[in-house]
Amino acid sequence: MNSTFRIDTINIGLGGDFFIIAGPCVIESEAICTQVAEFLVNLRKTTGVKCIFKASFDKANRTSIDSFRGPGLEKGLAILHRIREHTGLPVLTDVHEPSQAKAVGEVVDCLQIPAFLCRQTDLLVSCGKTGKPVNIKKGQFVSPDEMKNCVEKIRTTGNRKILLTERGTFFGYNRLVNDMTSIPAMQQLGCPVVFDTTHSTQRPGGLGTASAGVPDMAPVLARAAVAAGTNALFMEIHPDPANALCDAACMLPLAHVPPLIETCKKIYEVVNGK
Repeated sequence: MNSTFRIDTINIGLGGDFFIIAGPCVIESEAICTQVAEFLVNLRKTTGVKCIFKASFDKANRTSIDSFRGPGLEKGLAILHRIREHTGLPVLTDVHEPSQAKAVGEVVDCLQIPAFLCRQTDLLVSCGKTGKPVNIKKGQFVSPDEMKNCVEKIRTTGNRKILLTERGTFFGYNRLVNDMTSIPAMQQLGCPVVFDTTHSTQRPGGLGTASAGVPDMAPVLARAAVAAGTNALFMEIHPDPANALCDAACMLPLAHVPPLIETCKKIYEVVNGK
């Protein structure tokens, strides 16, 4: 791995900081986002682990047409801007269409490509052209080695600030599995790698009109990923996961996060000789 860069005060890449990307799946309300962001500020103080707040203004790939999608681009970016100003945390959000990239890049610190869209050339290029860091989530249908093509699409814009996120691979119907060797494999592409602890426990479409999940397995996967050399962890967290409007079946409650991060930080320090 040879790509190093910064997102706000976070040093990312070889020899860089261990950090987390965390927040609710979608912007349900400004109040919930503020509560979670303030929780992350306190988590940073108590653990020393730097945090990026994430939430989506739109979830364009929900299972059902009736699923909640979020407030939309304009209202969502306004909320993310206020969260950033209020807490001082860097923020990340998904981009689903090339036309959204410029506006999103003017507000957030990192743009994210959803897993199902990781091969969309125009989307990748438009996000790369913002000059902001781009986090590409590896599609559940893509091998680690194939991600080199996604990376090269962004690099054609001159942007080398690229993160790759492992989030599981389809294994039959309604099941994902994780191959921890994908972490060093994608690092060989010259990119820092993030491990998605909560979406990796997802059972896509498992509830018929929504995805199921096994969130109790998230800590197991998180610890394994850090031991395998991941640079960071991604996790969706919520004050009341059972009543969340998106990904309720696999998000973690806030109270479960600090002990997990403390443990993962210790593993990271052992693995990296710190």
